[in-house]
Parts: sequence; C-alpha cells; structure tokens
Amino acid sequence: MRMLSLYSIKGGVGKTASAVNLASEAAGSGLRVLLWDLDPQAATTFYLKVKPKIRGGVEKLVKGKAAFNKVIRATNVDGLDVLPASLDSREMDHLLEHQGTSHLRQILARVRDEYDLVILDCPPTLSHMSENMFTSVDALLVPVVPSTLSLRTLEQLETFLDDRHLTCPLWPFLTLADRRRSLHREVIDSFDKRWPLRLSTVIPAASAVERMGLERAPVRHFAPASPAAHAYAGLWREVSQRLQ
Repeated sequence: MRMLSLYSIKGGVGKTASAVNLASEAAGSGLRVLLWDLDPQAATTFYLKVKPKIRGGVEKLVKGKAAFNKVIRATNVDGLDVLPASLDSREMDHLLEHQGTSHLRQILARVRDEYDLVILDCPPTLSHMSENMFTSVDALLVPVVPSTLSLRTLEQLETFLDDRHLTCPLWPFLTLADRRRSLHREVIDSFDKRWPLRLSTVIPAASAVERMGLERAPVRHFAPASPAAHAYAGLWREVSQRLQ
C-alpha cells in the first residue's frame, strides 16, 4: 500500500481539488484507492457526497480501535472510498501528540491489503499531525500557485523538513496557473530549475475546478473534455510513473 499526501502550508492553492481529482484518476486507472480527509473543514468529504461524520469518534480512530467497515465510506466513484472528516477532526492533532512516528500509516494497518493507494488531504498547518504525516507517506505532493507567497511557503516547508532530517520527498506542482499573467509565466519558466523533483504538469485556473463544489464530483465526471480534466489525468500519469 502506497501513501501520498496533498499538503501545503498555505491555503487556497487547490489542495483539496487536487486530492479529489488525483484520487479519481487513480481509481479510474484500476487501483483501489482510499482518500483520507484529515482537514476539519471536510471539503473532500463534501465533494464526494459523504456525510461529515467519523463513526465511533476520532479517539477510537487514532487508537486503532475503530470499526473500519463503519468508518470508511464508499463514494459514487468506482474504486474510490473515503475516510471522512468532521469538525471533530480538530482533536486529531492533540491525540497524535502522544503517538509515535508514522502513526497515521499504522492506523490503516488493518486495511492495508484492501487498498493499493491511500491519499491524504491534510490541513494547511505545521502541527503534530503534519509531522506524523511526514513520516507516514511515501511522498508529499505540494500544490503551488505561481505567486511569490506560495513559492515562499514551499521553501519554508523544505527548510522545515531539512532541519528535522525528515527524508520525505517533495513533489511540488503548479496549480491555478494563468499563462496570461506575466508573473505566472515567469514562475512557470523558472520552476523547473529551482525544483528538480517537481511534477511537470501544470493545472490551469479553470471554471471546471470551481464547479466541483456545485457538482460535488471530480472534474472528469462532469467535464471530461475540459483542460482541467486533461491536466489532472496528465498529473496522475506522472505520479503513477514515479510510484512504479
């Protein structure tokens, strides 16, 4: 079972939309995928039409006592299940403070044979949860808007990992890109040199992605011919090749 995280210190960078769309693409390729919503805002849970409730509570989940057949929910996307979030998910950071490293992976030990890929949608914070996540996943997929502040937070994340000798690979990729804007073009052109492990697919700023909240579905399900759908398909192909 491989584990990836969609993560950024900065909010508003297309993190949740990317998590949902990549999970949908992975499931469409034939993988058994679990998307774990760790953000108390529960946007991933909302997008996939799942009730924002953790049956049995967050504490049971963290302690490995949850009944996964009741906690994990099926979605309308074939091959994709979701472990939902709720406002109670805010307790998870405190509970993980008392656990060892890689505990998020250990929580899923009982279902590791049921899924090929787990994708985590994490809140945009540096916390006990994020530090545990860094030691649980195989790579961090970091969405970056082509702007100065977004690039700055990516560098801060790199420094944080280096300072703590955490070897989790960073795979940044550009989102919400608008090539009509000169700054965006400049960042896109320079991104490859500064970040050699970047994913080359650029996700455009697109109305189809904005419509996900109305459609409550991945882009490929309601706008399969859109530039955003093609971009996320290309992004998944890159990620899949690296995982192999």
